[in-house]
Amino acid sequence: MVSNSTFTPDTIAAGFHALSDPLRIQVLELLRSQELCVCDLCDHLGTTQSKLSFHLKTLKEAGLVRARQEGRWIYYSLNLPQFVALEQYLAEFRRFSPILAIRPPCET
Repeated sequence: MVSNSTFTPDTIAAGFHALSDPLRIQVLELLRSQELCVCDLCDHLGTTQSKLSFHLKTLKEAGLVRARQEGRWIYYSLNLPQFVALEQYLAEFRRFSPILAIRPPCET
């Protein structure tokens, strides 16, 4: 279980920001099944390394992916505990927030 101390506004915002781009979602989908190097990700996505590097940086800063270097290659994989933290953050709303009836708009 991930503690609520990981639910800082900055970490939550960074996580959801990282999830807000279609290319970054494609990267995460590719990493679901295996660790991949940048060249493999570029090949699968049909994008340049410079464009992909920007998106990988965003994913790394959000803690959603990990990078490890082997020789001259950098391999990326999912950082599952950070996904759990985001999932638990959302679950707190479902668990502790009452379901409120929709109110009519205020008249001005």
